[in-house]
Formats: sequence, C-alpha cells, structure tokens
Amino acid sequence: MCQSIGDFTRGVVAVCAGLGTISCGLLYYGQNYLIYPSAFPPESRTEVPKPDMYGLPYEDVELKTEDGVLLRCYLLKQRKDVNHAYALHIPVDDGISNDEFAATRPTVLMFHGNGGNLGHRIPLAHVFYTAMRCNVFMLSYRGYGRSEGTPSEPDDEYVGLSIDAQTALNYVLANQVLRATPLILYGQSLGGAVAIHLASQNASKIRALILENTFTALPRVIPHAVPILSPFTFLCHQKWDSASKLPLIPREMPILMLSGERDEVVPPQHMKELWEIASRRQGSMVDGRGRNGGVRVESGGQSGDLNPEVGNGRSRFVKFPNGSHNDTFMQTDYWRAVVEFVTSTLLPHHSSRADASTVTTLCTLQADDAADFTTLYTMTLSPHS
Repeated sequence: MCQSIGDFTRGVVAVCAGLGTISCGLLYYGQNYLIYPSAFPPESRTEVPKPDMYGLPYEDVELKTEDGVLLRCYLLKQRKDVNHAYALHIPVDDGISNDEFAATRPTVLMFHGNGGNLGHRIPLAHVFYTAMRCNVFMLSYRGYGRSEGTPSEPDDEYVGLSIDAQTALNYVLANQVLRATPLILYGQSLGGAVAIHLASQNASKIRALILENTFTALPRVIPHAVPILSPFTFLCHQKWDSASKLPLIPREMPILMLSGERDEVVPPQHMKELWEIASRRQGSMVDGRGRNGGVRVESGGQSGDLNPEVGNGRSRFVKFPNGSHNDTFMQTDYWRAVVEFVTSTLLPHHSSRADASTVTTLCTLQADDAADFTTLYTMTLSPHS
C-alpha cells in the first residue's frame, strides 16, 4: 500500500515537473508566437487591405531596415481636395501644389497592435486623413502583412519592431514633403509601447504622442492575459518596459492617453500608472466620460490645478467606461478627444479647426465602412497583446 502511495506521489511530481517544463518552454521559446500573432486572423500575411478600397489615395512604400529587412508600408499624403462630403475644409491658394499643401499639414505615424496587419487599421487612418487632414504613414512591422522577416528573436529586447519604427521615422524625416511637418505618434496596445520607445529615443523630432490601451511592461500583462503562465513570467524576454521609457520623454511633449475601462487584455491600471508617470512631468487633464461621454475634470499639480507650464498644459487622460481592448476607438467621443488634442497641440494658430459636428458625423459614416474592420479587429488582437 505504502509503495503504491509512493509511486503515485512520484508520478504526480513527475507530471507536475513535466507540465512545468512544458510551460517554461512554451513561454520562453514560444512567446514570440503569443506576443506577435501576425498570422491571425487567417491570411493576415497574404490578404492585406489597401487604402484605395476605402477611397483613399496612397503610395506603397518599401523600406529597408538597417539589418536588411524589407518593410512594405502605406503613405497617405494630403491633397488640396479630399473627395469626401465631410472632409475638413481648408482654404487653399490655387497656385500651390498638392505636395506644397501636404507640407503644411501634420503627419501621423501609426503603430498598430500585435495581431493582423496594417490594412485592418485603414478606417482609423481614414479619420486622421479626412477629419484632421493629416498625412498618415502606416508602418507594417517585420513579420506582419507583406513585410519580410520575423518580429523579434529571443533575448533581442527592443530589436526588431523598434528598428522598424526608427526606419519609418527616418523615412519621414528624409522625405522632401514631410520632413518639416509636425510629427505625432499614434500607438494602440503593443503599438503604444513601440511609440513610447521611439519617442524616448527621438524626443526632439516628435511633437506629440497618442496612446491607447497600452501597458507598463509586457511581463506584467501575462498573469492577466494567460493566467496559467503566471508562475513563469520571469522567462518573458520581450519586456517592452514603457514605465521606464516614459520618463525619458521631455515634459514639454504633450501626451494623450485613451483608456478603455473594460479592457479585458491589458488591465486599465496599466494606463493609470503610465498616466501617473506622465503627470509627474506633464500638464494634465482627465476626461471622466460618464456613460460614453462626459465632463472634463482638470488635475495636475499637488492641489489638483492644471499646470500650464508642463506639457504646455495639453496632456490628456480620457477614460471610456464601456471601452474594451478592441473597441475603445468606437466609443462615443473617442475621436472628438483625438481631434481636440491634435488641433490644440499641433495647430494652435491655424485658422482651420475640425468642427465637432463634422467629426461626429464623419465617425458615424465610418461605422458602416468599419463594420467588417471591427469584426476583424476583434478577432485579430488575441488576449496576449
């Protein structure tokens, strides 16, 4: 009897040890597939939507990174006339060219989340392009869409996607039309970490930063997203430690943070902690969006007063009570907050401002175009971002 119990005990220990070994191996060697599921949804590596499917003019841009990886990206460069009923109207001298006009507009660099491809985010680019009349550069990371390579390799923290982001920035800064335009980085989830890292390395070249549902550090997401791997979080070599990078960004740079309070992938506490870090060096303003919209509440200094000398008083933290990880951008007033931030931050003296009703109407019209996109978006971002 005792021998049977002993054999059983040894068997349980062996099974547990085996499961532990498998879990360790899965997290250490397989984490790239969990963190960068670029093949999902199916055909994401081959079926990449193009901007002209949404009626947007664009250029295919091929970039070669410093380590020899070919990236296939999209550039949406502004034109004097945008063929959309609700496009922001900007009076233009007939004598200037489209390129000369584009050179007067802000440029948005888009960094998407961890799944799917850049084509799935075209409706988001549409709003920047149409409602705000921004130039938009859509980066396709290595190993995503039609870009070559793989996102990263073991022990190569910040190598891979960070090189791609730097390559995109270098392209914009060298582009004859875009090089002098104000640059704003827009990052969702993993893309927010990419944007923070890029801004921390190139602060003097970036005008502003927009972050949606991103995290303080990737290993801290694992216990929430994949509870079974919680004991092995220490094996995660893909850190993306935004909490340590954010303080490297000068306090003068305005930051807009957009947080879905029902985020089931990245706990909202991550965004709150990033905001606390930013607030120690940024002028701050919190939007408490009751229902989906709401009244703005100011905060910042020890007394709760807005400090106009930090971040030029333009940094914002906007909470969306009904926003989940994959649909925060569809919440009421999401794009209003973005437009207000871009307008006040980049175009403080510009005579043309995005009318709120125009933005609301545009985003309503976008809903039909974005229906298929929303489905893809929800399927795309697996619970490992």
